[in-house]
Amino acid sequence: MPKLFIMKFPSPVSIQWIADFLDAELIGDKNGQATGINEIHKVESGDLVFVDHPKYYSTCIESAASFIIINKVVDVPAGKALVVVKEPFEAYLRIVRHFRPFEPAVKPVSDTAVIGEGTYVYPNSFIGHHVTIGRNCRIHPGVTILDYCEIGDNVVVQAGSVIGSDAFYYNTKKDREVWYKKMESCGRVVIGDDVEIGAGCTIDRGVSHDTRIGRGTKIDNMVHIGHDTVIGKNCLLAAQVGIAGAVDIGDGVILWGQVGISKTLRIGDHAIVLAQSGVPSSLEGGKVYFGYPAEEAGLKKREIVWIKRIPELWKKVMG
Repeated sequence: MPKLFIMKFPSPVSIQWIADFLDAELIGDKNGQATGINEIHKVESGDLVFVDHPKYYSTCIESAASFIIINKVVDVPAGKALVVVKEPFEAYLRIVRHFRPFEPAVKPVSDTAVIGEGTYVYPNSFIGHHVTIGRNCRIHPGVTILDYCEIGDNVVVQAGSVIGSDAFYYNTKKDREVWYKKMESCGRVVIGDDVEIGAGCTIDRGVSHDTRIGRGTKIDNMVHIGHDTVIGKNCLLAAQVGIAGAVDIGDGVILWGQVGISKTLRIGDHAIVLAQSGVPSSLEGGKVYFGYPAEEAGLKKREIVWIKRIPELWKKVMG
């Protein structure tokens, strides 16, 4: 059987083989070929996805995924297949572990890493298995770049940053002794050309897709970027910005210091979010935002002025 490479298989895998491997019942298109494994936020046609809660059955079945690991027999659309097992999450993990087994490190820079001409890796850095680093990069002391990550040309990674740490992503069930079970990460971090990453940053790999940083983006110190997040070209992220998982950030976006961004939302091209703002929902591009919840800065500042006048107005009302 082929080895898994990020969310895609190097060659299609028979869904019948997957069902047999999992000791599962196969319903629907039994001749299908799975091209990859993915989680629901990133699924594409040909993907295998899992669902273990009735609340999300319809979402998974109606998604672009062609094959659904599920714990109940339900109606399945033409051209798709159900892989029915008692514990879909455990089945998902079994597939990940089979195609992407743990590979221990035996030296600071793996023999499988490919490092381009003119790139300098400082002492005390760690470069994992199957990492690719482009030309003319500077990888400073104490940097960790974990397995399968991909770094472009002319990239600077300052001291102590970690690229490719596991996603903070857990399967939750309150009817078992351990409520939160880790959803193992088999995605990558892909960093474009001319990116600069400050000191002490953490960039999580995708769960089964890629976390991506676009060309020319500059990231200050102590920034966290969650799993499967995609950041566009020529963005600017100031210190202590925190971005949750599966966020889509357009080109030319500026996030000033200590901005916090919730999961699975989009920020449009050329938006600016001022310091210490909180973003719980998507924002249109081309505007300046401030506060929590982040709103257009002009409106938010006028709101603050009126809030400050409440005591004065209260005295007038009460006479």
